[in-house]
Amino acid sequence: MKILVSAMEASSNIHLKELKKYLDDVEFVGVFDKELGKPLYDLSSLAIMGFVDALKKLRFFFRLRDELVDLAKDCDKVLLLDSSGFNLPLAKKLRHIYPDKEIIYYILPQAWAWKRKRVIALEKYCTKLCSILPFESEIYNDKNKIRYVGHPLLDEIKNFKENLTTSNKIVFMPGSRKTEITNLMPIFRELTKKIPEKEYILVIPSKFDDEYIKKIYGDIKDFTISKNSHEALYQAEYAFICSGTATLEAALIGTPFTLSYIAKKLDFFIGKTFVKLQFVGLANIFFEKMKKSQLHSEFLQNDVTVNNLLNDYNNMNKEDFFNNSKLLREYLKHGSSENVARIIKN
Repeated sequence: MKILVSAMEASSNIHLKELKKYLDDVEFVGVFDKELGKPLYDLSSLAIMGFVDALKKLRFFFRLRDELVDLAKDCDKVLLLDSSGFNLPLAKKLRHIYPDKEIIYYILPQAWAWKRKRVIALEKYCTKLCSILPFESEIYNDKNKIRYVGHPLLDEIKNFKENLTTSNKIVFMPGSRKTEITNLMPIFRELTKKIPEKEYILVIPSKFDDEYIKKIYGDIKDFTISKNSHEALYQAEYAFICSGTATLEAALIGTPFTLSYIAKKLDFFIGKTFVKLQFVGLANIFFEKMKKSQLHSEFLQNDVTVNNLLNDYNNMNKEDFFNNSKLLREYLKHGSSENVARIIKN
């Protein structure tokens, strides 16, 4: 079987690698990590940060969409992962050119958070919708098209804590994008001075080379470097994490943490205007859906200060956090990779 794949995010490709384990004799064509085959482009050339950056690369993405549509003619099925700003228009054009082609969408757009009209497009252009959020199907009309398949992190995380860790290790995860890293690293460096006699673990994406790390991260001599986020979080007694998937990873593993995020002012303004959510952390959003109290603190923009993060570290009820993390795993139930593979093969 030959599948056209559009997986443009690093996180999507982590899920795709796990999914590939269950897909024997399947060839991927399109956009994905080079470890999985021969993609059209290196993923680093596709990375965007916010609305402004997306506008700058608009012409390139139109060309890429047309290239993928052309490749689809020789493919049996289409698999789209996340990146709705690109993948939904791609699905629309694919459906127009190939009305009988099966289009599977895995890691759906967060239409429950904003842009609910995307539900109409997803149901119109896609054949099967693979949801990784238990509550997501509530806003869809065609219940036969959407299915909760489980959450991929429960496939990918290999070790979950049985007890709270007292390892004297503090993990710092400033994100994977340049703006995130440069905004948070000065604050994280100051924070290490306020929490003495600990080992400070800095998690850096494995794709970054030494030259890029030196340029973007600045002085990191006081940190132990890790390229394995799950292992670092499992060993740590606490973590300071940029908003993103890593916060859900920490919550599932059972490592108490503080979320912090500083976006470009224009991006934050646009996001705050259109996204009507009380929380930004996925674990907190899940807990709200479960009608439970907030799981962890969130500090955004000007509230990301050394004092605020330090106070949260000192005052968090870590035992309550740990007990709630087990409830979160029960809520999500199981992983998704095997279920999605079964859907693709059927």
